[in-house]
Amino acid sequence: MSVSWVLAIVLIIGVVAFLVARMRASRLEPQPGVKQHSLPGYHGSYALVLAIFPALLFFAIWKAASPLYIDSAVWRGLPGQVTSAPDVNRSLTMGTIYAIGDGLRRLDAAEIEQVRSGQADLKALFATKGLALASNGEPYMVPAAESYRSMSDASSLWSAIGAILISLAGAWFGLSGITLRRRARNNVERVMLWGLIAASTVAILTTVGIVLSMLFQTLSFFQSVPLSNFFFGTVWDPRFAAAGSGGATGQFGLIPLLAGTLYIALVAMLFAVPVGLFAAIYMSEYASRKVRSIVKPVLEVLAGIPTIVYGIFALVTVGPLLRDISAALSGGQPFIAAQSVLTAGLVMGIMLIPFVSSLSDDIISAVPRSLNDGSLGLGATRSETVRNVILPAALPGIVGALLLTASRAIGETMIVVLAAGVAANLTINPGEAMTTITVKIVNQLTGDLEFTSPQTLVAFALGITLFVITLGMNVLALYIVRKYREQYE
Repeated sequence: MSVSWVLAIVLIIGVVAFLVARMRASRLEPQPGVKQHSLPGYHGSYALVLAIFPALLFFAIWKAASPLYIDSAVWRGLPGQVTSAPDVNRSLTMGTIYAIGDGLRRLDAAEIEQVRSGQADLKALFATKGLALASNGEPYMVPAAESYRSMSDASSLWSAIGAILISLAGAWFGLSGITLRRRARNNVERVMLWGLIAASTVAILTTVGIVLSMLFQTLSFFQSVPLSNFFFGTVWDPRFAAAGSGGATGQFGLIPLLAGTLYIALVAMLFAVPVGLFAAIYMSEYASRKVRSIVKPVLEVLAGIPTIVYGIFALVTVGPLLRDISAALSGGQPFIAAQSVLTAGLVMGIMLIPFVSSLSDDIISAVPRSLNDGSLGLGATRSETVRNVILPAALPGIVGALLLTASRAIGETMIVVLAAGVAANLTINPGEAMTTITVKIVNQLTGDLEFTSPQTLVAFALGITLFVITLGMNVLALYIVRKYREQYE
């Protein structure tokens, strides 16, 4: 039975349990001195929870654990000379067995007998069924594939039966104990609490897992490349080596990439922050309701444009335009390249405007109107009120919005690839090309490279460096927010 059918059956059982439990709870007869603790909807929700969540938990655990057991059982069933061979590739062997097992499901009885007798060309036979097989495999793989197929089918069947039985048992338990004193509301609230805790835990564990996965690979990288060469090197020349070629290590200087990342982000912020913040002030304090209803959606449309479109816009329009303008100003030789820091920064700044304006507008609008009215009542002008009252009150939120915008700028990739290029230059001239950390992460993980080579592992070192930079920005922003909030209060 497929997963979708199992989920559908469990969901139907849960919905039926909800409806029946709610109906039974609504028909409870009142008793002298006894009040109904929970509304009928809570009784129905409790029955729904009991019918669905234990069954889904069992089904998920079974589906996660059964492949591990089947893999181990099939591997133990292979001939000893195969499993004990020093040069055996377990993943490749098991992958071929699984492919044969999946292909056997598409064969009829006569074709399966041909496969068992060794008379069939597996590769050609599977090709007629629309399946690609790298090779015909070894003779021992067909019995192993049949064992894998039978265990997989049995696992799917028993997991479905178990989930449905658990769902029925939960529904029965939820329906059997409906009384006036049953604390269904408390039970539902407790389940919701644990659900929220589980969601928070998943988010935290995901973050920890991402950091640890990068950290372990980063440590492997620093076993080949000294820390000083990476953090203080001024040359980026990884010297790509094809898989198995044992190529040279190269130079992995972080400074050019870090400088390009911060430089392009700075140019983008210098353009986006004033425009976005002034737009937010206008929409929240000066614009009429009709104008605001038109201007704000138009600005937010920019946030929905894919970054690749911004990159193409920079490549075919902004870059050549800046180059031609600089050539006209200098009398022939342009001092701004088509792919440059300035091009990438300006286009990225355009992309960031809706982030700054929308977030800042919401923050400014959340400032109590009593502060605004009190300032105006004391004789302050509109601009004085904005400068001396509204902005200080909204400063913590605005700093958070700018931090979010800066993080977005630092993590951008596509605009930089098309507008600033991939050359790891170290320069202070905004008219020249530079690149960022994110671009090089993509470059190092693309191509035919050994995963354990320094050329690939450096991507994880770059990733953990970017994470630390973002974390430092968050800590600094939190310090600034608390400092200004204390002064204001």
